[in-house]
Amino acid sequence: MYRKQIWQCTLFLTLVVGFISSQLGCFAANRVGKFDISRLNPKANPKAINASGHNPALMKPELATAKAPATFDARFETTKGDFTITVHRDWAPHAADRFYNMVEVGYFDSDIAIFRAIDGFMFQFGIHGDPEVNAAWRNSTIPDDPSTGKKNAPGTLSFAQTGNPNSRSVQIFCNLGLNTMLDNEQPGGGSPFVPFAQIKTGASVLKKINTEYGENPKNENVQKQFKRQGNKYILDRFKNIDLIKSVTILEPPTVNTVGSDGMAPNPPEIH
Repeated sequence: MYRKQIWQCTLFLTLVVGFISSQLGCFAANRVGKFDISRLNPKANPKAINASGHNPALMKPELATAKAPATFDARFETTKGDFTITVHRDWAPHAADRFYNMVEVGYFDSDIAIFRAIDGFMFQFGIHGDPEVNAAWRNSTIPDDPSTGKKNAPGTLSFAQTGNPNSRSVQIFCNLGLNTMLDNEQPGGGSPFVPFAQIKTGASVLKKINTEYGENPKNENVQKQFKRQGNKYILDRFKNIDLIKSVTILEPPTVNTVGSDGMAPNPPEIH
């Protein structure tokens, strides 16, 4: 009787251990199957995040080197509404790549102030709300793009520059008027301000951006203080300033090349 009880206990423990081992094995297999190994390499996957919840390339722009698609759309969410743009890489390859990488690494995933807005001229943004991010991108410039004949027309976007060669970094402006003076080579030897994108939808939002502060007071050196202090400074100094809440790359829609009748669909009408 005693031996029989020992045998039964041994059998029970064997079954329990076997069950637990099998469950652990399944758990491990599921974890391996779901783990995306590309996230180990932030350069290979610009959407990778680190333990702090940020993409490593946000603080190391040298990792943000992805090549942008030939064309892509991006949606801007602002305090005055949403608008979308279409980026054309053939207009300005370096600018398109820089903007694409800024979006992909999460540069616009926090409030980005439209800190300079002049009625009928343009509004400008790109200085980050976190001083540490500004410091990381301070010297991260891109080469000039040669002009392809695209004009700084209303609704186009270009990168700002100092006027010196190869000085574009993270600041972008949206043209509110026909600014032909920006289409020429700059006095300091810099290239023309070459557009890289144009408005697609939501053009009415552009007209709603607050321009009451106009050109920033030069005696305050607003940009310098903004870069050093971040949103703490700019939002306190200009209380009615508009913000870019986020920027998102939009996936291209699925297009049927052949209609239900077997014929190619008609091209869209242009109004």
